[in-house]
Amino acid sequence: MTYQSIDPSTGNWLASYAELSDADLEHAIANADLAYKTDWRHRSVDERAKIIAKAAAILRERKQQYARYLTLEMGKLVNEAHAEVQLTADILDYYAQNAAAYLAPKALPAAPTAQVSIEPLGVILGIEPWNFPYYQVARVAGPQLMAGNVLLLKHAENVPQSALALAKLFADAGAPAGVYSNLFASIEQIGRVIDDPRVRGVTITGSETAGAAVAGRAGRALKKVVAEMGGSDPLLVLEDAPLESTLDSALFGRMFNCGQCCVGSKRIIVVGRARGQAFLDGFVARMAALRAGDPMHPATTLAPLSSEKALKLLLEQIAQARTGGAKIVLGGRRIDKPGYFLEPTVITEIGANNPIYQQELFGPVAAVYVVDSEAAAIALANATSYGLGASIFTADVERGHVVAAQIESGMVFINQPAWTAPELPFGGIKNSGFGRELSERGFYEFVNEKLLNVAPPGAAPWGSAALA
Repeated sequence: MTYQSIDPSTGNWLASYAELSDADLEHAIANADLAYKTDWRHRSVDERAKIIAKAAAILRERKQQYARYLTLEMGKLVNEAHAEVQLTADILDYYAQNAAAYLAPKALPAAPTAQVSIEPLGVILGIEPWNFPYYQVARVAGPQLMAGNVLLLKHAENVPQSALALAKLFADAGAPAGVYSNLFASIEQIGRVIDDPRVRGVTITGSETAGAAVAGRAGRALKKVVAEMGGSDPLLVLEDAPLESTLDSALFGRMFNCGQCCVGSKRIIVVGRARGQAFLDGFVARMAALRAGDPMHPATTLAPLSSEKALKLLLEQIAQARTGGAKIVLGGRRIDKPGYFLEPTVITEIGANNPIYQQELFGPVAAVYVVDSEAAAIALANATSYGLGASIFTADVERGHVVAAQIESGMVFINQPAWTAPELPFGGIKNSGFGRELSERGFYEFVNEKLLNVAPPGAAPWGSAALA
């Protein structure tokens, strides 16, 4: 595995980094274990919070610098890169501010002599993707470092400068050596990290194949896993949805991060034939208006794909769709310019036997379906192996609630495309994975919720009174 930066907007090589030696890997694990046992877990919540809050402050102070790495390495539009840096800082602040409450012992109302205390587990391994190099890590680092765990982080091989910038962030904020460690490790080495008894949990965001392999290996060692495996999120447009604002939201939902978003609106399902045609016309016009260019320039509206590999995969999927009988109503070709640019693409008339019917389209490609009824829209929304997020657009919010209750997903948004915030739990069902990140729920994924039950001296050995 080669860790290297390639500018997706030009295809130019920027930098390469060597993998860890086995000796360096052992040193990283030992350092993390030592930092956990002798230092980090014993610090007060306030002490940990000062460091995590300082990391958030540094991100805001150096926003331009941190955003630039995102644009250089994976082609993110500069304004979206700034937004990711801000969101990452917000997540770190959220946990710095709320961890004391989350860590406080919890009373059990039905058992007045008992309480549950919250304790860390130890060394946690994070395996993170390239599409949101800071935000994805913050979803793990914020809660787990505040809980008293320490983190070994294996980042994607195409964002090594972003990975190093994060490691420097926590060091500059005052985290002791071993609390946050970046690993430029091979797949084989990561397998050994998962097996290592000093590592007590694993979290991964990535492909189904990678998630299944990691979860299976961790499971054999009886280790807790959180897995986020992406999705093929539906965006339902009911007959009464206001057209123009829904079109704007659908464009944002599909094209944020150049469509390379796990919770992006990948399948747009419109109820009603007349409404479907009006929606398609408006959506195609909006997609066609996007302009490729230098992602560092604020006027650019179409970013490159993250890599040549990502571009080739989408071109293959578009070809499969066409061969399977679908209609490419916009785009479908590589843009004739340096870099990994794909024309904004809209595909319709996708039958259930079409290869892309069950595939995730990870880029600026939208699948648009038109159905005759709300029931058909719900059935189509659920006709996927994924279940991450969904969106429902309607003028009747109560109706939106009724439809949302029938959607098989971990998250549903009414009259907005799916999005994320520190206080909102993030995660899916089915092949989109298991476990939650963010909010209070994400905090408890890698902690020991220890029961403490107290009886007075001389109490009966079982229950609240002596046995008859």
